[in-house]
Amino acid sequence: MSSMASSTAFFTPLHDFTQARTTPSPPLPFIKSSFASSKSTFFHPALSLQTSSNFPRLFGKPKFFSVHARAATEKTIYDFTVKDIDRKDVSLSKFKGKVLLIVNVASRCGLTSSNYSELSRLYEKYKNQGLEILAFPCNQFGMQEPGSNEDIKQFACTRYKAEFPIFDKVDVNGPFTTPVYQFLKSSAGGFLGDLIKWNFEKFLVDKNGKVIERYPPTTSPFQIEVC
Repeated sequence: MSSMASSTAFFTPLHDFTQARTTPSPPLPFIKSSFASSKSTFFHPALSLQTSSNFPRLFGKPKFFSVHARAATEKTIYDFTVKDIDRKDVSLSKFKGKVLLIVNVASRCGLTSSNYSELSRLYEKYKNQGLEILAFPCNQFGMQEPGSNEDIKQFACTRYKAEFPIFDKVDVNGPFTTPVYQFLKSSAGGFLGDLIKWNFEKFLVDKNGKVIERYPPTTSPFQIEVC
């Protein structure tokens, strides 16, 4: 994980995305930079939720790890059914109309403590305003999620008081990649291509079920929330 620890993400201020450009370009799902009135919106217009005037700007854009949608697809996140941590089927259509932050998690990673703590705080802060965090345990990176589903559930819920949904352990790379991650990766190619690089990579999905942003593992949840 030393290579991941040495990575640096550079963030561009949100106002940079609102400046006029000399060369016209297709509209991109950048975040609104002003929340000056009581009718301000949450994230991109596609993610709009009513907020108060002091509601912070959430989910800024890391400069070097932007989304590159490679092909139009009719699919959305709602087309998939996954198993939760108790191995019960869950249709992701139950999250229609909500903003989703989807994360592959691990219990024994150097990024575990900060990510779980910050994800829990973000969820507590925004869950009543339309945010859902979906955590998918994965043991493909340094074998850092070796426990059973029961072990993972106890770890996350007891140590970090995680209240957001946690799902069955999955593969996010390779021949047994779970279908929902095939969709996420095909919708948003990353810095080194489609592969998930390490634990705690993050995908932002709008309220219509489309991926609009992807963040590297070294981007903390608090960096995504740009106040």
